[in-house]
Amino acid sequence: MDPDETRWRDERALLNAERDRLGRLASDLYPGVPRVAGTRLMCRDEWIPRAPVPLEDVRLEWDAAPAPPAVADPAEGLPDGYRTYAGAMAALAAPRILDDRPSYRLLAAGAAGPPVLRFGPARYFDGVNVGEAVAHELAAGRADLRGRVGDPCDLRRRTALCAITTLTVTASGSYVLHWRDPAKVAHAGGLHQVMPVGVFQPLTDEREDLDLWRCMVREYAEELLGMDEDYGDGFVQEEWPFHRTMTRARNERRIRAHFLGLGVDPLTFALDLLTVVVMDDAAFGDLFGGLVAVNDEGRVSTAAFDGTVPEPMQPAGAAALALAWRHRAALGIGA
Repeated sequence: MDPDETRWRDERALLNAERDRLGRLASDLYPGVPRVAGTRLMCRDEWIPRAPVPLEDVRLEWDAAPAPPAVADPAEGLPDGYRTYAGAMAALAAPRILDDRPSYRLLAAGAAGPPVLRFGPARYFDGVNVGEAVAHELAAGRADLRGRVGDPCDLRRRTALCAITTLTVTASGSYVLHWRDPAKVAHAGGLHQVMPVGVFQPLTDEREDLDLWRCMVREYAEELLGMDEDYGDGFVQEEWPFHRTMTRARNERRIRAHFLGLGVDPLTFALDLLTVVVMDDAAFGDLFGGLVAVNDEGRVSTAAFDGTVPEPMQPAGAAALALAWRHRAALGIGA
């Protein structure tokens, strides 16, 4: 390995070891940007509804050919011979999970009235190539790319991939907590997070899979129960027994899913759609009595939903906890 590659790999290791400290440093770079519920997660005022919105009331729109982002595939700080950040990471510091899957790019968002989210097509590495690169350069004491991107909440500046961050909380007041293992994940290693959380991605068809609930159900199976992400040819989600069971419980109001808003991580520019799923205790036991202790991305546990936030916590998870705590009476938690 040449000296440039060694330097880059050492900087990447520092990023993974110091994400919480670097996230606080990055947050200080944006003093005038609104925050979600007093957390570090950045937002625009129109991104946070005044009250939780039933998930079925969120309208999703599709643009098959959006304008390209202003900043894409930057090469700042990469060792010689590497064109993209994802390429360098795959060769020099690959986590266990690194796959350039089709993904949804958020083009516009508003939640002042009934929430409307407009999406277009993208690939997972489109987000990595900017988001992990701006975090990496901060670990290395640089901010050239961050300056080029400018306003992190301007969705036109970069390919803004979304994760659906779901706080899963029982009616009696406990929630599922995740510690993300930096050896396994490309993003937010070493931090706690609520769960399930997953990049909003189509499974087989971009238009048919443009549905928050479908994606959330797959993440529940993968993250809380350890099911395989490879669903195989011919998979039809509506015929899948787990999907049918979860959806039936939701239709019976034993599971209640709400949208809380969205925000941007100051370190990586990751964009999270914040949701909360409240489950009757019996429904949680029926579905997730086999809750795993370790999954493909880290350690899994439960914690008391009492207004406190574990540290170090990913900003999106802290925001979801804070918003759900603020609206706990309306959500029927601890009643």
